[in-house]
Amino acid sequence: MIVTEIKPKDFLDDLEDIFTVRGAEEYLGEAVSMAEHMIQTALNAERDGADDALIAACLLHDIGHFVDPAPDASDWHRHHDEAGAAFLADHFGPDVTQPTRLHVDAKRYLCAVEPDYFDRLSPASVLTLEKQGGPMNEEEIQAFEANPFHKDACCLRRWEEEGKKTDIDCPDFASFRPLLERVRT
Repeated sequence: MIVTEIKPKDFLDDLEDIFTVRGAEEYLGEAVSMAEHMIQTALNAERDGADDALIAACLLHDIGHFVDPAPDASDWHRHHDEAGAAFLADHFGPDVTQPTRLHVDAKRYLCAVEPDYFDRLSPASVLTLEKQGGPMNEEEIQAFEANPFHKDACCLRRWEEEGKKTDIDCPDFASFRPLLERVRT
């Protein structure tokens, strides 16, 4: 009898399972699935020459939707940024987790400091903006700008708004595994 060694499941296998199974779910009425949205966000970052860590943050920015369901189903989107960053923290450094954690605040910030940014939001993003606190006030703007990852979070946010197109042939999660291996801690 031949005995083969069973390899324990890796964290990237868990992420791939999430993308494959849960990622096919509807995304707040958008025309793309959650996985397509996250992959398109990463592709946008890659297209614009972002470093590997920021591409990884773009790929994983909405992972919190799948790892920490809100007690109230109507409120599932409110804290996904914090949940996602916490879920990733044991496997990635702050250059991945902090833009992930700040991407909701980046939307609120950009709506406060760039008058035309709000007009770029999809209807679903407008709805969630209201539930996430609306545009930042002056005190929140100053606190956000003091965070060393705020510029990366704003880049992620801009790429995220572009990541909702139906005419893009998205690669699968597996194509990003080498990049994720390079940046994991």
